[in-house]
Amino acid sequence: MVRRPVAFVTAVVLFAEAVGIVIVNGILATVADNQSMSLAGVDPDAMVTGAWVMGAVSGVLLVLCGLIPLLAGIRDRAPGRPGRIALIACAVVHGVLGALAVGLIGWAAFVFLMVVLGLIVLTLVAFDRREPEAVKTGTGAAPEPV
Repeated sequence: MVRRPVAFVTAVVLFAEAVGIVIVNGILATVADNQSMSLAGVDPDAMVTGAWVMGAVSGVLLVLCGLIPLLAGIRDRAPGRPGRIALIACAVVHGVLGALAVGLIGWAAFVFLMVVLGLIVLTLVAFDRREPEAVKTGTGAAPEPV
């Protein structure tokens, strides 16, 4: 079955993306600090602090979202309801960012975000809800005719 490897790959990609987001925001904060950049009159120090905080928060959220498929792959069980909700939210964010990235950054960023979106969705649909063992082996009660 491919569900465990897909879950592990999704987790690794989300962890790598978390590191990348923190690095990109760190570079942005460094450049804003070196050039005393401000946006619409905002204090340059607030811009630097905001870039670092946004990088840290985004990185932590991506790591938390990466833990969900990692645990699902280790346990070989579908994520629970909160885990599914978090992965769905992560998928929606990747879809929206992909739509923005194609116009602002280019096709390479769009493709990357769509690959991550596809991995998240595949992780969600690959793990089906487990049936009780009695139903699988046929020792349970026979289904009623329709």
